[in-house]
Amino acid sequence: MNSTPAGARGLTTTQWLVCIIAAIGFAFDIYELLMLPLIIGPAIKALSGGAVQELVQGGMSLADATASFNPGGPNYLHWARTLFFLPAMVGGVFGLLGGYLTDLLGRRRVLTFSILLYAFAAFGSGYVTNLSQLLILRCLVFIGVCVEFVAAVAWLAELFHEPKERESVLGYTQAFSSVGGLMVGGVYVIIAEHLANSLPAIHGGHEAWRYMLMSGIIPALPLIVIRPFLPESPIWSQKKAAGTLQRPSIAALFSPELCKTTILTTLVFASSYGFAFGAIQQLPQVLRGPKGHAAILATAQAAEEKVKADAQAAGKPAPSPVQLKIAGANATQGAISRVSLYQEVGGLIGRFALAILAARILSRRLLMRIFQIPAVIIVPALFLWISKSLTNPDSLTMIKLGIGLAGFFVVAQFSFWGNYIPRVFPVHLRGTGESFAANIGGRIIGTAAAWFTLTFAASVPPSPAKIAVVAACVAGIYGLIGVVLTQWLPEPSEQDE
Repeated sequence: MNSTPAGARGLTTTQWLVCIIAAIGFAFDIYELLMLPLIIGPAIKALSGGAVQELVQGGMSLADATASFNPGGPNYLHWARTLFFLPAMVGGVFGLLGGYLTDLLGRRRVLTFSILLYAFAAFGSGYVTNLSQLLILRCLVFIGVCVEFVAAVAWLAELFHEPKERESVLGYTQAFSSVGGLMVGGVYVIIAEHLANSLPAIHGGHEAWRYMLMSGIIPALPLIVIRPFLPESPIWSQKKAAGTLQRPSIAALFSPELCKTTILTTLVFASSYGFAFGAIQQLPQVLRGPKGHAAILATAQAAEEKVKADAQAAGKPAPSPVQLKIAGANATQGAISRVSLYQEVGGLIGRFALAILAARILSRRLLMRIFQIPAVIIVPALFLWISKSLTNPDSLTMIKLGIGLAGFFVVAQFSFWGNYIPRVFPVHLRGTGESFAANIGGRIIGTAAAWFTLTFAASVPPSPAKIAVVAACVAGIYGLIGVVLTQWLPEPSEQDE
């Protein structure tokens, strides 16, 4: 394959198709992952009816049973940490198998089926009737997401041979992950504030979180059209045809030559995810709920009053408590989604900044530290400040700016790994190596930060301020571990295999 730099000849039609599908996949990977912090509150509340009745039958008062499923309540935290961590763990395990299959069966085939899996599982999530069903489908979503990421990065790294071209392609296509983050916030605002009541009812209601889950079907649509035109990785195909493709093996990752690389990439990858899931992704849990941010609570109350006023002006019966509850919940989600948009704008800028710096800074350690060190200072400081600012309505503006800055330094780190890992593992272990680091490190050890935050923040009565304090501590610990271990992160060879 011609390895002339992209700037000299541009991309071929086939290369553009591959980049487009990979970018769509990256965008919806993050779209699906970042959807959970936004919908988890109303979803748990809406799907907890059966569990509340069981608690009442067991002797608990209806008020206490219902309160336990409010943000920060014990049952809410149990399901929140389960929905954050268990799908990530299942996705990590199956994602590791997916990395093996990527090396065994080819990049294109595995990527295609992984996107279809998470798209249709996400669509089905909109029809769940209890929390167990939502948990099962979220596990399927994570399996698809974890496998897709590994297959797409290995595919791109092998389609573009010339180092600078490859760095640019991996950097800019992964920047679309933050486009997915922008989409998830923007789409939820649109659904919650404008579309929910005009969409077909699901189980007799118009809850915005259900339509949001169903929107995950979108990436499957262009894939179905473009799939016949997508090529396999040329390097993988040539080695497969020549019979020189070595059989992938997880054990080979711990050979004397690769053991240090495998362990360090896994742990530092986990550090990057710890920032995100231990703190940044918990911000919606801090802002919502009866003791959440004053400005968010005011938005929900205003939405309920508007529904009452509109019904009265139209001469209609007074809205039911359920209708008022849905109106307040949708308004809350819209307001929180607007805050999340700042994080994703910051993350998008950070990804592009890393893509630019990756082609200019030779040391991968230095490149990582440019984003790591500010993150380990900014994220804990921000959440400690938020814990003391929830009662001040005017503090929401500063929270938006702060979370945008945190997103810049944290989200950019995710693009780093897509550039780094393909250069430190050989071709026959590229998918397996990346899968191990991303899924065991990122999806399991890293996402466990959410479990730690929500577990240590559990309290009666619920306390969003406590969640913010614990989030600051968890993010700080993960971040410090990453900064220290980066000192020994191997620098990739300039030689291409």
